[in-house]
Parts: sequence; structure tokens; C-alpha cells
Amino acid sequence: MKKSTIILTVLIAMTIKTNAQWITQTSGITNLLNSVYFTDSNTGYAVGGGEMSDGNGIILKTTNGGTNWTQQTIGTTIGLNSVYFTDANIGYVVGRQGTILKTNNGGANWTAQTSGTSNDLWSVYFTDSNTGYAVGSWGTILKTNNGGTNWTTQTSGTNDPLKSVYFYNSNTGYIVGSSGTNGTILKTINGGTNWTAQTSGTTNWLSSVYFTDSNTGYAVGGGGSSSTILKTINGGTNWIAQTSGTNDPLYSVYFTNSNIGYIVGSNGTILKTINGGTNWTAQTSGTTNWLGSVYFTDSNTGYVVGSNGTILKTTNGASVRENIVKENINIFPNPASDIVTLNIDNTNSADLTLNIYNVIGTLVKSEMLKQNNRQINIGDLSNGVYMVTIKSKNLTESQRLIIQK
Repeated sequence: MKKSTIILTVLIAMTIKTNAQWITQTSGITNLLNSVYFTDSNTGYAVGGGEMSDGNGIILKTTNGGTNWTQQTIGTTIGLNSVYFTDANIGYVVGRQGTILKTNNGGANWTAQTSGTSNDLWSVYFTDSNTGYAVGSWGTILKTNNGGTNWTTQTSGTNDPLKSVYFYNSNTGYIVGSSGTNGTILKTINGGTNWTAQTSGTTNWLSSVYFTDSNTGYAVGGGGSSSTILKTINGGTNWIAQTSGTNDPLYSVYFTNSNIGYIVGSNGTILKTINGGTNWTAQTSGTTNWLGSVYFTDSNTGYVVGSNGTILKTTNGASVRENIVKENINIFPNPASDIVTLNIDNTNSADLTLNIYNVIGTLVKSEMLKQNNRQINIGDLSNGVYMVTIKSKNLTESQRLIIQK
């Protein structure tokens, strides 16, 4: 058998300037906030009071990008869990005891809708101005085809509490929740007429779901002192557990593009990925409060809400890395078979980690790199396409590797 050698030349030169990542905004309240949504760069809404109590329902609005938040008159004290707008004026909020509120004038007035259920509702999502979905306790799925005038119960096939609903297009949607013993994932390909249970592969509950394209999606959750991040690259047929780097339960996930995403959770946890979930890095939130929802208005500007009236804002994508002078990985020959040889010129002497991931994103090999020359045996890896990632505290660089024996 012929041996091949891969030589990775890693050149890293950088200067680091640390900027504030997440800035606390003044909400003016101490209520729990469960959900945040913006209709444009300036106008946003935060709702709450519902995850941990039936009362204290509240809706806040900002018209200046979060500098000031004004409490809205909502006509109910029922706790509220989720907010979604279909345009600048028309929006929906769902909450405890089957509560659905609608505004036609950008939050100036909110009118109660008839949901037809007394079950708690946890999430609302619209695919167009007329078609929307709300999900909640006891497997509740509601659908409207007329902008909330009427809501019809869909057959979910489960009694599990359903926590989050997301549609990639008008027909294809996903719901996540928990059976108590397994994470629940449901999928429809016909606009909710039928929902099919997916295999999540986790015993933890799931609280949020988000898709970046028709095949690639993420679901997050946890339980007790554990966290869960799942990823699919085939439209939910298979879900693969990702490494979160934290034991805190996770409550909300949002991606600004196919590679960059954010997750928030307990104890002020904020995670960020810049490579589609291959690695997640903890951000400095500046709080230990429970964080329940994350939303970005563009690639840099984002908001997080949580307990004790917490509202956080970033205007730089929560990035602490600036002024990268040079970063380069050269892999050759490629394809290769048995031995990886690394020649590293690491100008700032940072410890590096070499990770190798298979085609579905599973970590198959990891090595710490603390010396300038290193050989790593890849003979135990099967033929196929892999991703080689070199990572330090402030840098992640990746390149494809083909193993062929």
C-alpha cells in the first residue's frame, strides 16, 4: 500500500482588539421576556410573562433600535410566549391559556383572537400574510388561512408539549418539543395537513428550530444540566448531535446566513458559530440571567431577551476578532491515505487544535498542536471527504481533505 503524506502549512499573524460584544439595553421592567422580533432595523417587539407564570403579560416596542422600549396596552394579564409580524403593521402574539393577540397598526392596539383552545401556546409563525401556525401544550397545532380570523386544529399525532414552529417555505415546516423521554421533532411537507415524527436521537427536550436552506437545519434544547444542539443536512431525515461546549440548557437558535448562527440559553449563555455549527464559541453576555430568544436584523445587529427584563444588543455580530493580517492553510498532497504531517509557523505561539470532521459533521479525530512539527496517523479513517479545521482561541480555519487508500 502506498503511503501519502499531507503537509499543512499554517501561517497565522494577527492583532487582537477586544470590543464589547453584547450591551445591556434599558427595558424599564423586571418581567420575564420570552420572545423578540424586529420588523426593520429600528422597530422591534419583545413579549413575556408566560414561560414561568400565567400572569404578568407584557409587550414592549422600540422604534429606535432598542435605545428606548415602551410598554404597550394589551388588554390581558395572561403571560405571552412568542411574537411574529407579517409586515410593519400586522403582528401576532401567543401565550398561556390559548391566548392569541393580533395588531393591525404596529402594536398601537392588540385584539384577542379566538383560538379554540385553552392549552398554552408557545410559538407562532406565518408563511405569508394569511397563513400562520401556532403550537403549544398537549400536541396542539393551530393553523389559520385568513390572517387569524379563524384558527383550525391540526392533527399532530402526539400529546407532547410543542415549543417551536418554523417553516422553510409555504409547504415545508418543522415543530420541536418533548415527549418527556425523547426530543420531539415533527415535519410537514404539505402545509400542515400531515405531520410526521422524525427521529431526534436525543432524550432531552427541544425548544427551538431553525433552517438555513431546504436541507440544513438546527434544533436546540437541553434538560437539567445538559445542552443539546442537533443538525440535519438532509431535511430532517437524520439529526446529528453537535458539540455545544456548555452544560446549560439552550432555548433559541437563529442564523444570519448558512455559516453564522447564534444560540442562547440559561445562565446568560450565548454561543456563536461561524462554520455552520462545526464549532460553537461562547460569547460574553454580561449577565447570568436566563436568555430565551435571539433575533438579528442584519449580519451584525442582533438582540437577545430573557429574565428580569433583560434585553441585550450587539452591533458587531458579537465578534472579538479584528485585523487578521494573514491566515492560511495549505494541504498537500490531496487525496492522501495514512500520515498527516504538519509544519506550523505560529507567530503568536497560541496552542492550536486540529479537528477532522466527516461529511455529516461528526468529529472523528482531534489533536492538540503544541509544537512546530507534528505527524498524525489518519490510517484509521475510511475513504471519503473530510473537513480539516485548525482552531485557536481567536481563529478557526478549515479546508477539505479527501482520504483515498
